[in-house]
Amino acid sequence: MTERLYYTDSSLLQFEATISHVDKLDSRVVVSLDRSAFYPTSGGQNFDTGWLESLASDDKVRIKQVDEDEPTGAILHVADDAPDWLRVGEPVRGIVDAGRRLDHMQQHSGQHVLSAAFEKLFSLPTVSFHMGDDYCSIDLATEKLEPQQIQSAERLANEIIADDRAVEIRLATPEDARNMGVRKIPPAVREKLRLIDIRDFDLNACGGTHVRSTGQIGVILLRKIEKVKHGIRVEFVCGLRAVNIARRDFQTLTDAAAVFSTHLSDLPQQARKATDEIKAAQKAQHRLLEEVAELQAANLLRTASEKPAASGNKLVAEFFANRDLAFIKMLAQKLIRLDKVTVLLACGGPQPSLVFAQTPGLPNDMGALMKEILQKLGTRGGGTPDMSQGGAPDAHRAEQALREAAGAIG
Repeated sequence: MTERLYYTDSSLLQFEATISHVDKLDSRVVVSLDRSAFYPTSGGQNFDTGWLESLASDDKVRIKQVDEDEPTGAILHVADDAPDWLRVGEPVRGIVDAGRRLDHMQQHSGQHVLSAAFEKLFSLPTVSFHMGDDYCSIDLATEKLEPQQIQSAERLANEIIADDRAVEIRLATPEDARNMGVRKIPPAVREKLRLIDIRDFDLNACGGTHVRSTGQIGVILLRKIEKVKHGIRVEFVCGLRAVNIARRDFQTLTDAAAVFSTHLSDLPQQARKATDEIKAAQKAQHRLLEEVAELQAANLLRTASEKPAASGNKLVAEFFANRDLAFIKMLAQKLIRLDKVTVLLACGGPQPSLVFAQTPGLPNDMGALMKEILQKLGTRGGGTPDMSQGGAPDAHRAEQALREAAGAIG
C-alpha cells in the first residue's frame, strides 16, 4: 500500500520516496512508491501529472498518468521512459504539476460548495460528479431546475468563496460522521472517513485534493443545464479555468457583435432579427422555386405529349446539370399532380441524384427500377412504387443512369 501524502496536505507538490515496484511494459513503465503525493483518478477527479527525479543523478521521467490498484492500495505512476535508475529501492523525488493540481483543487472544492448550495437552498442532493479537462458537472436528483434556482445557487456559492472560509481535513468513523451531519457518506464501510469541512457550510466525505480556504477557489461559473436520465446536469467551471472561459466567451461575443456592427448588449436582438430575415428570404426563395417548378412542369408535359411511353402514358425524362435533389423532387411532385405521367429526373450539382416518380395508378414500379439502377451505380436510395430517389457517384453517371432508366420504361 502506498502512503497517500495528499490525504493530509493537498498543497504538497514535492516529496521524496523510495521505489517499491516497477513493471516495464512494451510502451510504458508503471512505478509504485512507498509514499506519494500524486493523486490517482478517483471519485470523479482526474489524476495528477508531473515528474519522478533520481536523487543520485537529477535525471527525471515524465509521469503522464496516475492510477490506483484498488486490491493492494498501491498508487501506480505511468511513464513512457524506463531509464536504468528507475528500479526497486531507488530513492526518488516526486514533483507534481502545480498548475494542474491547482486547477483540480479549485474545481473539486468548488463542486463541494456548489453541491452544498443546491442542497441548502432547495434540498437537491448531488448524485454524481464529473471533472473533465474543459468543464465539470454535477447531476442533481430533480426533474427540473428553474432559472431562479440556478442563479440563487451560483450566488450563494460565490458568497461562500468571497467569505474565504477555512477548508479543513478531518477524520471520523462512519458512525461519528453520521452524528456530525456529514452531507453524503459513501456506502463502503471503512474504519475512518476523510472529511472535507468547509467552515459552517459543508461537511462531506471525500478523498480528493482541496484548497485550504474557499477564497482559493476564485469563482464559480455555471455554464449549462440539461436533462439527463437520472436528473438535471449542471455544468460549471471554477477559478482560473472560469476566467479563461469567460475571456474566450467575451472575445467570441465581441467578434460576433462586430459582424453585426452592434454593441454586445444588442447582439441577441440583432441575431434574432438576422435569423428572421434569413427565414423570410428562404420562404420567398422557396415560393419562387415552386413557381419555376410549376412552369418547368408545364413545359415538360407539353413536350412529353409528343413522346409517349410504350404504355401510351406520358414520359418525362430530363437531366438538370445545375439543379439539386430538392428541386428535381419538387418538380417530380408537380408533374405527377398535373397529369398521368411517368417521371425520370436526374441532377448534377453538389450531390448528383436521381428521382423516379409516377402518377398513382400507373403500372410501373419506381422503387424497383431505382433499386436496379442504384445496384449498378453502387450507391444508396429507395422509395415506393410511385416515388423513389437515390444518389449517383457523379453528374455523368447520373445522366447515363437516367437514359438507361428511360429505355427500361419504353
